[in-house]
Amino acid sequence: MARSIKKGPFIEKKLYKRVVEMSKSGDKRMIKTYSRCSTVIPEMVGLTISVYNGKTWVPVYVTENLVGHKLGEFAPTRIFRSHAGSDKKVAKR
Repeated sequence: MARSIKKGPFIEKKLYKRVVEMSKSGDKRMIKTYSRCSTVIPEMVGLTISVYNGKTWVPVYVTENLVGHKLGEFAPTRIFRSHAGSDKKVAKR
């Protein structure tokens, strides 16, 4: 279920403060955050935000196409290797 339009997009206060400071200063340093549930807002475009996936920091360069999505969508927490039986060759009938 989506968030109410009346409430607006969720973004962690500390992250928003850092984004505003970076955009005012014009500095392009990486911002580290644990907040995977924060929404990408237009002020973040052009910045690199490093999102923690539980093991490593995943750098996410924010472009216009990412606005409206959550930061956690771009830092997967699980790595898919393969299904258990997919290593075996299937015999032709």
